[in-house]
Amino acid sequence: MIQAKSVHIIGIGGIGTSAVARWFQASGAEVSGSDANKSEITDALQKEGIQLKIGHFADNLPRDCELVVYSRAVPKTNIERQAAIGAGIPELSFPEFLGELANTKKTIAVSGTNGKSTTTAMVAAILVEARYDPTVIVGTNVPGFEKGNLRVGESDWLVVEACEHMASMLNIHPNTAVITNIEEDHLDYYRDLDHIRETFQKWIDCKDACVQVVLNQADDESKKLESKYVSWFGFENRTVEAGLQRFDVAGVEVELTIPGAFNAANAAAALTVADIVGVPEEPALKALKAFKGTWRRFEHVCIWNGVDIYSDYAHHPTACAGSIAAFKEFFPDRRLVVVFEPHQHSRTHELFNEFTESFDEADVTIFSEIYEVTGRTEEKFESSKDLADAVRARSDSGEVLHAQDLREAETIVRETVKEGDVLVFMGAGSIDGLARKFV
Repeated sequence: MIQAKSVHIIGIGGIGTSAVARWFQASGAEVSGSDANKSEITDALQKEGIQLKIGHFADNLPRDCELVVYSRAVPKTNIERQAAIGAGIPELSFPEFLGELANTKKTIAVSGTNGKSTTTAMVAAILVEARYDPTVIVGTNVPGFEKGNLRVGESDWLVVEACEHMASMLNIHPNTAVITNIEEDHLDYYRDLDHIRETFQKWIDCKDACVQVVLNQADDESKKLESKYVSWFGFENRTVEAGLQRFDVAGVEVELTIPGAFNAANAAAALTVADIVGVPEEPALKALKAFKGTWRRFEHVCIWNGVDIYSDYAHHPTACAGSIAAFKEFFPDRRLVVVFEPHQHSRTHELFNEFTESFDEADVTIFSEIYEVTGRTEEKFESSKDLADAVRARSDSGEVLHAQDLREAETIVRETVKEGDVLVFMGAGSIDGLARKFV
């Protein structure tokens, strides 16, 4: 099906589906698409020559359409999906497309609760430096990738981010499977942590394809997984000085210019993969030292009135705490102001206690209201105000404020920040747009 020459993408504005559109276009297919909302991504796709419509209508499907690819946020009741089904046009969800593509390549797939995008981008950077010329699909924009979230290579290597939401990674049967770590998340789908781990076990049990598994030796849940073909990754002797962190991976000294112990772990995973696929040490280390991060991962947006502004995608308690620790580590003598937009009511509810412990190192935390994910109907539990109250009640928390929405959050920011502060807009929803307003 991935040989189709007329492809329609429903939900084309997603970070994953937009990469699919670009891949088909680069493969010579006629690509069209639709999305419920206009965005920076849809604007970029239109500039790249992809025909798309805002709004879902049956006549959006081209008459000669050979394949429909849809975001998993698009339900079967969607009018365009119904039109495709009625016309007998084959459909693939985004994860199913990744699975089809992976079957044609030597595939390295990266999954796990935290660090998937960065680790995927690091593996890609190493393979590019080593002239493996991989195709790469990642759930973020990567500096140096002409198409942002896609790199089209000429070789038979594929590096892909494999999301664990709704067990999407089970569609992908890689040659090398990387699991960054396993924690509670997406509890609107999974029963509990055991269910998450069992699903990862099912993934690495695909014996017909998966010949190597890369696991985190510091992660207790990963240690419970069973496989005959495991390579463990980890780091030690980590130091940070003058914006550079150094650490050892299997006796090899690694240097990174991006902060955080979590990024040291990501780099250790990428270096372990590099060793497995035969990349020499020199280009691997060179690629990691030159790696500048990805979009919305510790991304420096601008300097505004003497304030350094960053955008950070962290939206899980562990990721939030890790990012805040990294900012404090790199800027130990500056006040850290964090504006956090929780992502999804169910995640906030299920991990509420964990979230309350994630902001202790921030000097000021501003909680905006919870971001409601398009396409997901869920019960509304706590408000961000409840989270702010719980964080404020902790004896070791700094100043804690609450905003009813992003507009009020902007007002509070402008009243609160001081010259010399580091200001971080954190979350996976609309919060990034607020960060860009200060450019």
